[in-house]
Amino acid sequence: MTIGSDHQTHDLPVIAIVGGGVSGTAVAFHLLQRRSLRPGQLFIFEPRERLGAGLAYDTRDPAHRINVPAARMSLLTDDIEHFQRWIQENDAVADDDAALAANGSLFPRRAVFGNYINSMIHPFVEDGRLTHIRQGVERIARSGRSWTITGEDGQRVDADILIIATSHPSPLPPHLLGEVLAGHPRFVPDPTTPEALAAIGADDRVLVVGNGLTSADVIASLELRGHRGPITAISRRGLRSRGHARVKQELFGDFADHPSRTAVSLLRRVRAAIREAEGEGRSWQGVIDQVRAQGRDLWQALPLEERRRVVRHLRPFWDVHRFRVAPQVEAVSEEAIETGRLEVLAASVAALAVTDGVVNCRLRLSRSERSIERQYDAVVVTTGPGHRGILQSQDWIEALAGAGCLAMDPTGLGLACDTQSRALDAAGAIVPSLFISGPLARGTFGELMGLPEVVEHAVFVAGQVAAAIAEREKERRGAYPASSAA
Repeated sequence: MTIGSDHQTHDLPVIAIVGGGVSGTAVAFHLLQRRSLRPGQLFIFEPRERLGAGLAYDTRDPAHRINVPAARMSLLTDDIEHFQRWIQENDAVADDDAALAANGSLFPRRAVFGNYINSMIHPFVEDGRLTHIRQGVERIARSGRSWTITGEDGQRVDADILIIATSHPSPLPPHLLGEVLAGHPRFVPDPTTPEALAAIGADDRVLVVGNGLTSADVIASLELRGHRGPITAISRRGLRSRGHARVKQELFGDFADHPSRTAVSLLRRVRAAIREAEGEGRSWQGVIDQVRAQGRDLWQALPLEERRRVVRHLRPFWDVHRFRVAPQVEAVSEEAIETGRLEVLAASVAALAVTDGVVNCRLRLSRSERSIERQYDAVVVTTGPGHRGILQSQDWIEALAGAGCLAMDPTGLGLACDTQSRALDAAGAIVPSLFISGPLARGTFGELMGLPEVVEHAVFVAGQVAAAIAEREKERRGAYPASSAA
């Protein structure tokens, strides 16, 4: 079945969005705010039943909480407390006594935010202005300036404008782990899949590879499931994601005025601002939040080689300060460390073998010649998005790359696009009528992993798409001028 193929008869440009998580749904929402679209003009491919939740907010694990206070999460960039008011108006945390943190901020379960986004977009689905095609994408073919998107169940849409708004790819386990532990019943290469931790027993010895937010989530989820066994969490530097300030911090510092042109200069300015903030009795969080707020300008001021230096050398330190743990989740890890149940090491896996289901592991300690031998019953990978596998993450992405429509960004963080979020091919040329929205555009736009930045970028992309629609309509009016009376 093909839909959208008769749109030229009605002079209506058709827009297709691939990915119905927060990024794709936010683009659709803000495009509908800008343009008076008719039924049959706007389509979104998303296999999940609900639009807006995506991978991050579709989780039903009660241990998973938003990592940003609710008062700073909103689909409306000019009404930052909209989500928090929605929570209050809908009594959305009535069954969650732990949602309110000690500092007075709300950190509800992630599914609540998914419900909020869905409630905002659902009216447009009901009245037909947005068509939700509940299928994943099988393939995408380009024909001139148009696109044919075919769903996994065969439904097709012919579109004038295509927006790729899929999430970042799943973690890629270190090669050694994937090779030796393939098929092991308690090897979890991607803990974001539903019931991924179900096979781990209460007394199992667990190795968690990675120390970021996902690692903290895994530890909290295991605790909620009644896990009592020892846990070792490793990463090359042994850096754990930091927590939120005990009291609200105002933004501190200014990095956008005469932005740094080198990674070293930017690092020095940030460190100096933190020292100044601490001298005034403030905390580092306000400084990092200012860097985040000015992130797009700072990133785009850096030459390509300096961006690469940031990714190679500074990104691990940025990630643990920028991506903070919800207080409730942080408390679980802190207690596990205090009781000796959780050990955090700066280490990497040097060798491993499986004997009777037990994983015999040799860990090489970082900045040392020493190694230690350990045995584990389960191994969980929490190393974050597998950026190096973006072009191979889905068949249709790989096919578009093979057809010359997509390329990796030179920083290695996402898909190549220009500052208008239009896709670029391997030669750096603009691919007409193809836009990238969300985390996959972060190589060009910098910070695009946090919710506020994702929504802000979605608003930007919606504006670019609205302008492209207007240009299409102008071209068609020129090609088919209205007939004049005789």
